[in-house]
Amino acid sequence: MNLRSLRIITEDINQLVSFYEKVTGLSATWHTPDFAEIGTPSCNLAIGSTKTLALFGENIAQPSANKSVIIEFMVNDVDNSYELVKNTTNDILQQPVTMPWGNRSILFRDPDGNLINFFAPVTTEAMERLR
Repeated sequence: MNLRSLRIITEDINQLVSFYEKVTGLSATWHTPDFAEIGTPSCNLAIGSTKTLALFGENIAQPSANKSVIIEFMVNDVDNSYELVKNTTNDILQQPVTMPWGNRSILFRDPDGNLINFFAPVTTEAMERLR
């Protein structure tokens, strides 16, 4: 088994795709006006409009309602990423800090309220764990 994609359902796909392009520095690939993906070497972040839900059935997902998942991106330098993020959103929950498990991390929300963590391993143990 191989996790290949996480998908966010949103009511404003243009806004959300633009946000993720800005904070990640990656360009989205648009497959339709209602579905785009931002690709990374390990996993894609898919973003679909609420119109895509009709393909799966009724009451499948509710946009802007995430209360338990954190979308995590490993970055090269958390402090440099923070400079970009703080110029893109005011919804920063945690400025750069080194966590007890050895990752330097920032935590913020996207325009739909989803939690995002940019992290980088900074201790030997964390670097070994993430090889």
